[in-house]
Amino acid sequence: MPFVTVEDGAQIFYKDWGSGRPVVLSHGWPLNSDSWEAQALYLAAHGYRVIAHDRRGHGRSTQTWHGNEMDTYADDLAALLDSLDLRDATLVGFSTGGGEVARYIGRHGTGRVAQAVLVSAVPPFMLRTPDNPEGVPVTVFDAIRAGSLADRSQTYRDLAAGPFFGGAASQGVRDAFWLQSMASGHRNAYECIAAFSATDFRDDLARFDVPTLVIHGDADQVVPFDVGGKRSAALIKDAELIVYAGAPHGITDTHKEQLGADLLAFLREWTA
Repeated sequence: MPFVTVEDGAQIFYKDWGSGRPVVLSHGWPLNSDSWEAQALYLAAHGYRVIAHDRRGHGRSTQTWHGNEMDTYADDLAALLDSLDLRDATLVGFSTGGGEVARYIGRHGTGRVAQAVLVSAVPPFMLRTPDNPEGVPVTVFDAIRAGSLADRSQTYRDLAAGPFFGGAASQGVRDAFWLQSMASGHRNAYECIAAFSATDFRDDLARFDVPTLVIHGDADQVVPFDVGGKRSAALIKDAELIVYAGAPHGITDTHKEQLGADLLAFLREWTA
C-alpha cells in the first residue's frame, strides 16, 4: 500500500486512482479515505487523477500520540502534495477535511493549487465564542467527547443513524460509517473533536486566491449551513455557493450523484 512518511515519522496512507489533473480529497471525522469512494471512482473515470489520503490517526495511517490538530493535518497534506509533486491540483475537503484544506492554504499557499472545494465543511469557525456568537455551543462538542469516552462505538452508531445522514442513508451506509470510525485511533479521534470545532479558520479563508466552490446542505445538523457554508462563501473572495435543499451533512453518500456532477462541472471550468 502507498504511504508518505512525514517529518515526525508518521506514515500517511493514500489512494491514487486514474490519470490526469490531480484532485486531492480530504475526508471528514472520524472517517478515512474510503468515505470518498463514490466521488473518487466517478472523477477518476472522467479523466482525473484522484488522490485520497487517510488523515493521521485515521484508517491505515499511523496512530500518532501527538499532532492531532489542524496545523499538523495541513502539514501532512503538504507533505503528500510535495512527495507526489502535484501541480494544478484541486483540493476538496469534506467536513473536517474542509478545515484541513483551509489550513493548508493558510499555511502553505496555493502554489500547487488550481481550485478549492469545501463540502459540508467546518470553516470558518464552528465554536460559539464572544467574537463568534452564532457558533455552536461548546456543550454540543462536550457531549460528543463524553460519548466518545463512555462508548465510542455506540456514539458512532448514533451519529450515523441520526444527524450525520439525517435518516437518509441505508443500513449499509451507516454500517460503513461505523466501520471506518472504529478504524480511527481512540485518542486521535477524541482530540480531533477539538480540531474541527475549536479551530478558527477565518484568517485562512482570507488567503484563498484560487477559484473556490462551497457546497452545503441547508438541513445539515452537524455543521449548520448558517455556521459553515453560508459564512465561508461570504468570506472567500468570489466563491461560488451551491446549496442542496433539504440535504443533511453526509452528502458524499446521500447526494453522491449530484455531488459528483457538481464537482466534475467545477473541475472542467479550470483552464491552464
